[in-house]
Amino acid sequence: MELGELRRIDVCGIMGYVGPRQAAPILLEGLRRLEYRGYDSAGVAVADSNGVAVVKTEGKLSRLISMVDVDALPGQSGIGHTRWATHGRPTDTNAHPHTDPSGKFVVVHNGIIENFQTLKDELGARGAVFRSETDTEILAHLIAEEYQGDLVEAVRKSVARATGAYALVAMTAHQPDTIVAVRMISPLVVGFGEGETFLASGIPALLEHTRKVLVMGDGEIAIITRDGAIVTKLDGSPIERAPMQVDWTVEQAERGGYPHFMLKEISEQPTVLLDTLAGRLQDSGVAIDGVSLSPEFVAGLERIWVTGCGTAFHAGLVAKEVFEAVLRLPTEAAYAHELRYRDPLIHPGSLTLAISQSGETADTIAAARLARQRGSRLLAMTNVVGSALEWEADDRLHLRAGLEIAVASTKAYTAMLAGTYLLALQIAQIRGDTDPQKLHLLIDELAMLPSKAREALELVGSSLDPIVERLVASNDIYFIGRGLDYAVAMEGALKLKEISYLHAEAMPAGELKHGTLALVTEGTPVVVVNTQRHSYDKTISALQEVKARGAYVIGVGYEDDSYMEKVSDALIRVPRTIDLMSPVPAIVPLQLLAYRVAEALGLDIDQPRNLAKSVTVE
Repeated sequence: MELGELRRIDVCGIMGYVGPRQAAPILLEGLRRLEYRGYDSAGVAVADSNGVAVVKTEGKLSRLISMVDVDALPGQSGIGHTRWATHGRPTDTNAHPHTDPSGKFVVVHNGIIENFQTLKDELGARGAVFRSETDTEILAHLIAEEYQGDLVEAVRKSVARATGAYALVAMTAHQPDTIVAVRMISPLVVGFGEGETFLASGIPALLEHTRKVLVMGDGEIAIITRDGAIVTKLDGSPIERAPMQVDWTVEQAERGGYPHFMLKEISEQPTVLLDTLAGRLQDSGVAIDGVSLSPEFVAGLERIWVTGCGTAFHAGLVAKEVFEAVLRLPTEAAYAHELRYRDPLIHPGSLTLAISQSGETADTIAAARLARQRGSRLLAMTNVVGSALEWEADDRLHLRAGLEIAVASTKAYTAMLAGTYLLALQIAQIRGDTDPQKLHLLIDELAMLPSKAREALELVGSSLDPIVERLVASNDIYFIGRGLDYAVAMEGALKLKEISYLHAEAMPAGELKHGTLALVTEGTPVVVVNTQRHSYDKTISALQEVKARGAYVIGVGYEDDSYMEKVSDALIRVPRTIDLMSPVPAIVPLQLLAYRVAEALGLDIDQPRNLAKSVTVE
């Protein structure tokens, strides 16, 4: 995979309408259907012969709805947006839609403009004044600058100057009955009604109004009026693709046709990995936006601490192994709820990586504060821009995994792993003492992770069927591995017990003989993760120990590992990668295994009992 392919962002909701009805209620209801894509800010813009009116606010969509006076927005065309921030904090000013200084041109945008700083500098040199921290506002300025009486042409010229992955929707008071939309990887769907036309970033927003839709392709532009839509390539060449009829229910559509959000989120992981790496892997090396570690700090870095809870802690276990392998720096991974009540030997000259999907985990925030109080530099790895943890931090690595709805985390976890690799490589790059050839090899392998995750999904097929049947009838399941494989075993066991309510326990493979082996009897399922060459034979020895006691051995190994196939009762195959990055493809089938077991047991997969998505109390 080329580095240039690492571009895809799909985290915000977009809605548009042109027709005979009042636009504002339609926009707000469409955004409600899309709120699962993001809810840190929202806004609408409605156009009529008097101009464009914009209402937007920080916070959930309900706050916007309470602010909108529908009677004061009589226009019959408009665009709306609900945001999951990727550029600029969630504030009233950063909320979409964005306008140019005249207020005549308005845009909403989903994605990242990678060369926004260059464009901003160029516009600033010509006198442009910017109100927000976003890259989106740049597009409104560009379109206004290019406009010569034709909105379509102005949009074409503007996007030709922008690089990145995005969906862009534009409107102007000069042509109030027309909306122009461009898809550059991030999704857009056109819906066709009787004398009215709709636009959205997801099908759920359209189903109340029409079942006739056209999914735009990459590099396409749509000119939307109440009479329909003309969709062409950006160069104007025609598109020959008929609309399709959608028979999903609204609930199915919100899940993308999947029976559960968890399965949808497992399936999204190749895309999420692309999102996390987008713009951060470059030909010149690694550049993480939001992380500014100086050469002086890195040269004096003596120790790394990693903290988190649950799945985030398991990502921390991977981080410990990766940092020590790549950087040769002592690293400790600690549960946040333990670290905050310890007297840890955290000193100036150390770096603390605090990991939390929501950025609101109370224990992780407390541990992060303790680390800063003791002089450590704090780096927050979260999936939510502007979260409490990010406000505490010196540096911020935003995961870009998009909204994760299922309580059991899947796509955020693999994004955390990708973020860990990025951070290790950036520190190695700054330090300058890693062999350049090795560094480039690691960067190339990291760029391959999205395709490895996709291969992992494809390899599963029906291979889980006999394993699921065995686990459903079991009371106890054990997961073992060494090093990075142990971290995978921990996360695999957590996924299984979270949603299937079966007792699952993970441990280092060498720990079995120190007590737990007494619990392994005839038919006991034992999942053996074995992808690390340096410990391969020792893990095989542990496998043989449980097999000798009658265990049902479920191997997790590389697809071409014929020996693991021979000694396992069932083998879960994963695509081969370098051992350092095997935790990504290795966890994907274990997530699916947990899902399949819970499905077979008829359980509430997305909302398991006693658990919450974000633990904001002790």
